[in-house]
Amino acid sequence: MYKAEYERWLAADLCDFDLGMELSKIKGNDDEIKDRFAISLEFGTAGLRGVLGAGTNRMNVYVVRQATQGLANWVKTQKGNQTVAISYDSRLKSDLFAKTAAEVLAGNGINVRIYDALMPVPALSFATRYYECNAGIMVTASHNPAKYNGYKVYGPDGCQMTDDAAAIVYDEIQKTDVLTGAKVISFAEGVNKGIIKYVEDDCKKAFYEAIESRQVRKGLAKTAGLKLVYSPLNGTGLVPVTQVLKDIGITDVTIVPEQEYPNGYFTTCSYPNPEIYAALEKGLELAKESGADLMLATDPDADRVGIAMKCPDGSYELVTGNEMGVLLLDYICAGRIEKGTLPKNAVAVKSFVSTPLADLVAAHYGVEMKNVLTGFKWIGDQIAGLEKKGEVDRFIFGFEESYGYLAGPYVRDKDAVVSSMLICEMAAYYRSIGSSIKQRLEEIYKEYGRFLNVTDSFEFPGLDGMDKMAAIMDGLRKNAPTDFSGEKVSKFIDYKKPEDTGLPAANVLVFELENGCTIVVRPSGTEPKIKTYFTTKGKDLVEARAMKEKLAEAIKPILK
Repeated sequence: MYKAEYERWLAADLCDFDLGMELSKIKGNDDEIKDRFAISLEFGTAGLRGVLGAGTNRMNVYVVRQATQGLANWVKTQKGNQTVAISYDSRLKSDLFAKTAAEVLAGNGINVRIYDALMPVPALSFATRYYECNAGIMVTASHNPAKYNGYKVYGPDGCQMTDDAAAIVYDEIQKTDVLTGAKVISFAEGVNKGIIKYVEDDCKKAFYEAIESRQVRKGLAKTAGLKLVYSPLNGTGLVPVTQVLKDIGITDVTIVPEQEYPNGYFTTCSYPNPEIYAALEKGLELAKESGADLMLATDPDADRVGIAMKCPDGSYELVTGNEMGVLLLDYICAGRIEKGTLPKNAVAVKSFVSTPLADLVAAHYGVEMKNVLTGFKWIGDQIAGLEKKGEVDRFIFGFEESYGYLAGPYVRDKDAVVSSMLICEMAAYYRSIGSSIKQRLEEIYKEYGRFLNVTDSFEFPGLDGMDKMAAIMDGLRKNAPTDFSGEKVSKFIDYKKPEDTGLPAANVLVFELENGCTIVVRPSGTEPKIKTYFTTKGKDLVEARAMKEKLAEAIKPILK
C-alpha cells in the first residue's frame, strides 16, 4: 500500500521542487519509503506536527492542503463570519504553508486574515478573536528542532480547537485525497478577489495595548534602570517583545546578535527550547560580559519564555517554569493588592502537574487556584467559563510548568510577550527596592517550604514508538506499583476515570506517596515521549533533590 502511494507521488507533477528531489533520492530504499508513506501525520487538538519532507507522514504543502480542506469543510458548517486567521513563525517553509492554507480556504470561499510578516502564537489567538473568526491557524512546531514544522488550529474563542471539533476536522481530512482533494486558488487571486486580506494595523495596535494594560506597577520600569539581555532564538519574538519593552520604558536591551533575526535552521541552537541550558547559552555569555540584571529567551513561536537571573555573587541561575510561575503569581497578587486593582474573588489557573507551591501562594493572597489538565486550552477553557458568567476580569494569571504564562483574558493561549513584560517589570521592581528575583524566590521558599519540581522525559522514536508508549501506560494501569524504592504509594489516580477526578478523561497517572511526594506519568501530546513529573519537598534543596533522584531511579526501569 505504501509503495503504491510513493509511486503515485513520484509520478505526480508536484508544486514543490524539493519534494520531487527527495522522492527521487529514496527510490528503491524501502525503509525510507515506508517511513514516509506507511502512515499519515495524525491530526489532533494540537493539529499537525512532523518532520519536513515528502510523504503522508511528513509536513509538506500537500499535507497542509489536505488538513486545510478538512478545516474548511468544518468551517462551512459553522455560522458567523466564515473567516479564518493565519499566522506563522520563522521555521523552514512556514510562510509557504501559511499561504498554502490561505489558498485552500480562499478556494472554498472562506475569508482569510493573514499576518503580513511572522507573528507569534498569542498574536494569532488575538486576531482570531479580534476579527470574530470561526478558526485560526498557526504554522509552527514550537520549540522542536529545525527539521520539524507544524500546524496548530484554534477555535473561535482563540483557544486551541476542542476535541469534538478536531474529531470532525479529522474525519473530513480522511475523506480528502492528499494530492488532489483540496480546492485551491492562487494567493494572488484570493487577494484580488478580496477573500484574502492582511491583518491590519488596528488589530496589531490593539494587541500591544491589551498586553501593556496588564502592567502591575505602571511607569516603574522607566526609572528602575534594568539592564537586559534578550534572545528571540531566531523566532517571532523580536518585534513584539522589544516593542512592548520599549513602550513600558525598558530601553537598555541587548539582543543576542546570532539569534536576533528569523532563521529556521537555528544554527546556534539546535533545540530552541527555553527550558534547556543550551538555548540560553549564547545569551548567558552576553549577560556575563555586560553584567545584565536579567537574561531571557522566547521560543520560536513566542508563547514560552525562559530566563536566567543574576545572583548576588554575580553568577547567573536558570529559573524553572514552576519557579517563574510562582514568582509571577506572587508579584501580580502583591502588586495588585498594593495598587487596589486585585479583583474580588480573583482566580488563577494552573496545570495540575505544576507545582503545589503555587496553590499555597494563591491561598496566602486570598486568590482561588483552579487546577486543570495539561494543555493551555484547559486554562483558556476556564477563562471562557468566567466570560460566560460575565466575570472574566476575575482571571489574573495562568501558567504551566513548561514555561508558559498568561496574565489577562485578551488571548486564550500562553503569551511570551506579556510574560517577558511582566518578568522585566518584576525584576525592575525588586531592583528598585534593593532586592532581586533571586532574593524574592528564596524568601518564598523560606516561607512555604523548599519544593522541587523536576520533569524527566523518555523518548520512543520510530513507527512503533506510539505502540510502546501505549503498552507502558497500559502496564502501569493494570499493575500499578505500590511503592517506589520503599516509599509507599498512598493514592493512585487514573485520569482516564473522570468519575474519580472531576476532570475530562486524560491519559495521565498520578502516584501520591505517603511521604508527601508525587509522581505524575503522562505521554506528551505532541512528541513521542513519556514524561514523568516529580514533586518533592525537603528542609533544603539537597534533601528535596536526593528524594527526586531516588524516585526517578525507581521508575526508570518501568519506562524502558
